[in-house]
Amino acid sequence: MESIWMKTYEGKRRPALTGITEADAVVVGAGMAGILTAWQLEQAGVRTIVLEAGRIGGGQTGNTTAKITAQHGMFCDAFIEKKGEETAGGYVRANQAAVEEYKRIVREEGIDCDLIETDAYVYSMDEECLRREMEAARRLGVDASYEEHVEIPVPCAGAVCFPHQAAFHPLKFMGALAEQLTVYEDSQVVEAEEHLVRTPEGSVRAGSVIFAVHFPFINFPGMYFARMHQERSYVLALEHAGRLNGMYIGSGKDSFSFRQYDQYLLFGGMSHRTGENRDGGCYERLKEAAAKLYPESSAAASWSAQDGVTIDEIPFIGRYASSQPDWYVAAGFRKWGMSSAMVSAMLIRDMVCGIENPYAGIFSPSRFSAEELPGLALEGGKAVQGLTKRFFNIPGETAAALERGRGAVAETPQGKAGVYKTEDGRIFQVQAVCPHMGCELAWNPDEGSWDCPCHGSRFDCEGNLLDGPAQEGIQL
Repeated sequence: MESIWMKTYEGKRRPALTGITEADAVVVGAGMAGILTAWQLEQAGVRTIVLEAGRIGGGQTGNTTAKITAQHGMFCDAFIEKKGEETAGGYVRANQAAVEEYKRIVREEGIDCDLIETDAYVYSMDEECLRREMEAARRLGVDASYEEHVEIPVPCAGAVCFPHQAAFHPLKFMGALAEQLTVYEDSQVVEAEEHLVRTPEGSVRAGSVIFAVHFPFINFPGMYFARMHQERSYVLALEHAGRLNGMYIGSGKDSFSFRQYDQYLLFGGMSHRTGENRDGGCYERLKEAAAKLYPESSAAASWSAQDGVTIDEIPFIGRYASSQPDWYVAAGFRKWGMSSAMVSAMLIRDMVCGIENPYAGIFSPSRFSAEELPGLALEGGKAVQGLTKRFFNIPGETAAALERGRGAVAETPQGKAGVYKTEDGRIFQVQAVCPHMGCELAWNPDEGSWDCPCHGSRFDCEGNLLDGPAQEGIQL
């Protein structure tokens, strides 16, 4: 399933890395965070190389809804309560600065990426909650307003508006910046040690190593696997659904996201933790909701995205670990990847260049507070559950009895395995164990993939790797 961005843009191919080369910095990952970080470093005079396992923007950036906003849902009031006004204010200011930086780059570089300035709204059925959120946003320096009437056809008490945000075509923007960078595609980093990173055919030695890989795949140091998880959400590009002037996100588990791109209304929702979609039906439910809200509409494209979520819901941006002072990380963007990517780029640029950044402490991966303890216990419990299932879960069916069109962990003549049977009766069999940390995988019927409920790695029905932190497939 291709996103509307992939359907409307074709970037040029880049060669794979071969041989040994040197640079001041190397960025692992050519999503929005990686490309922006490399571009900001180059602008600061830091010679930078980018290594990408697949294609530029071929991961989560190509599946975003591409909202550039400091409005991250119903969060201001809660952040003030949890983190205090100083930290919450810094978070908002950093993201608003990111919005303005996008506008500046597009304007000064003359990039044709369909960028528009638009307002961002969070809507809710709870008027009191909305008014508290508006007041909290104002305390944090946002010119927020409470709007009783909204242009989306959903029941709500109104919405809180953040003015002067933005939206664009992310791949067109990245493609323009990448023209100014040294990027190697099909160059998966298989090993990193101090200042050296290796790919299957080459290596880069650099003073600084930046991991902009969505979910850090090096477990130690850092232990990011214990401090974040991944979630999936789904999007339809609707035709004949009218036009919206603003961008909208709902407050609550079963709410929806809306934004306009050209003639398409991007309609999203149905979020769940990766690996916890055994019954499927997310696309169907989203299409049913779209049909009720926009009876004349039809879906021109459908796709899904994956997002890392930290325990305290603030991204990890900064030094990878105290034992690796020249390694940096940008991860855990909590579905707000566009603004968070720019925050990452500006913050890491300053750290590499030895410039003090006022927001460094807010996003520091080394931060810790007592509020993270329940989350650490939850993530640890998920990992234990996944490992326990691997060793003690007895499959309830056999491969031979599996219905067509279904996938499941089943008994086979070779033992327990992941089995998918196509509608025409073909069988694909894989090892249903994630190579990242050994958790048992679960079949995702919506996307025909094997997903890890522990840390979010994903594989297709033939065992090929789709998403990390795993770095290899699961062929039997």
